[in-house]
Amino acid sequence: MGARATLVIGATGTTGSRTAAQLTAAGHRVKAASRHATAVPGAEPVLFDWHDPATHAAALDGVDRVYLIPPLGDPDPATIMLPFLRRARTAGMRRAVLLSSSAISEGGPAVGTVHQALPDLFEQWAVLRPSWFMQNFTGTHAHALSIREDGIVWTATGSGRIGFVDAEDIAAVAVRALTDEHARDTDLVLTGPEALSYDDIATIMTEVTGRPVGHRRLSYEQMRDRLTEVVPVQFASMLAGMDRAIAEGTEDRITNTVQRLTGRPARTFRAFLEREMRCSS
Repeated sequence: MGARATLVIGATGTTGSRTAAQLTAAGHRVKAASRHATAVPGAEPVLFDWHDPATHAAALDGVDRVYLIPPLGDPDPATIMLPFLRRARTAGMRRAVLLSSSAISEGGPAVGTVHQALPDLFEQWAVLRPSWFMQNFTGTHAHALSIREDGIVWTATGSGRIGFVDAEDIAAVAVRALTDEHARDTDLVLTGPEALSYDDIATIMTEVTGRPVGHRRLSYEQMRDRLTEVVPVQFASMLAGMDRAIAEGTEDRITNTVQRLTGRPARTFRAFLEREMRCSS
């Protein structure tokens, strides 16, 4: 019998796609799980929907570790994730690496409940708690869209600073947590090497791209109402609340986790933008 595979849930997403790619590039077997069983180079595609338990058995077959991306937009993902994780443990899953957020601690809201449950469910585990993604400014995120359409990023963060992190660096840490001899059995806060305000982000984007980008400051209520146009009000309130917390300084920190686990420094936002421009040219 060959080596068992790593299940990557959300394998077409921002960190899942990069984690699957880095795992396969390193020679690991990967089952790439997504709602449409989309092909991922070098990986076995498998249909997976958090909300459809009928898709879970096939995803779990032949795997002993999993990278977990919570269901998007669900304010209480534990109700869906915990039954799946208990089933995974029964099926022989030994190691789980969960993607959470620097803004959500163990036992906190949303995925924080899943974080709290992992040590009792698996022999080996890790929780990745990255800061905000640099990719939010270049992909299909609302910030990227408003920058392309209006040259403006809208937030309720005021002058609060964030240790924005490259999703490639998050994936590199995920690979180590999944494949090292021992998982970390702890939570890992991931940031880039510098804490930046959205005013700083706008300035760097203007300098690198040559196109003017500004930061429009909103109140919590204005941000919540703006988000309610595209997501449910409960989720919009949570996201706007995260902005308000940033304004109060909760994300003004940097860690050395990326360098400590991967052996190389985390990428700066300027270097990230320059790479993205090279790749799109």
